[in-house]
Parts: sequence; C-alpha cells; structure tokens
Amino acid sequence: MTYILDACALIAYLTNELGAEFVEKILINTKVNPVIMHKVNLLEIYYGFFRDYGQEKADELLKDIPLLDLKIIDGVSDKLFREAGRLKATYKLSLADAICLAQAQISGATVVSSDHHEFDVIEQHEALNFAWLR
Repeated sequence: MTYILDACALIAYLTNELGAEFVEKILINTKVNPVIMHKVNLLEIYYGFFRDYGQEKADELLKDIPLLDLKIIDGVSDKLFREAGRLKATYKLSLADAICLAQAQISGATVVSSDHHEFDVIEQHEALNFAWLR
C-alpha cells in the first residue's frame, strides 16, 4: 500500500501534535509501504512555518524533509491537472487538497489526514481510501 500525506499529517508529525505517532509508524515502514507527498502540499507547510515561525525555521524544515523517506512529487501531469480541477469544482476544496486527492487517485494511494471537515463527504462519494490520524 502507498500512502500520500496531506499537509496536516506531516505538520502533526513535525510539531508532535496528536496523531504524530501514527504518521511516524507510516514513515518508518516506507520500504514496504511507500509514502508520497505533492510539492504543493509541502508548500502549505512551508508557508505556515514561515508565517508562524519565520523564514529561518521554514528553511530548516526544507532541509529536514530529505531526511524522511518521503517521495516528493513536483510535477503536474495532464491527468492530475484534470482530476484536481474536477475535485476542486465538485467539492469546493482548496487547490492543495484537490491536488493531494487527485494524486492519491492516480497513484492508488491511501490519504493520510485529519481533515474530516474537508474529506468526510469525499470519502463517501469517491473511490478513495483514507487513514485518519485523529
């Protein structure tokens, strides 16, 4: 099984919030179950750290990401483009959430998130699997 991290999942891990241990278990086992994240979702984390803690802390975050066994996807294929557009229009999601979910569909990945308020309706209507960290 492949996992895709929503921004909130990696934030929980990095800041030791509730659910951090769940994410840690996933990241420890990447040889068996690969973990991916789209660069747009990493951008969500970067700008949050920049806003809350300053540029130095945000840049440190970027230096630490390669230490995790996490594949960062930075391209936008035509398939991802169209599927993210469909999801954003249908469910009124943020662009980053739409990209995360579209990448999950394309990759056959399970979405790791805590954003029930955004994703519960999608879990009911789309062929996506979720692993809730809280």
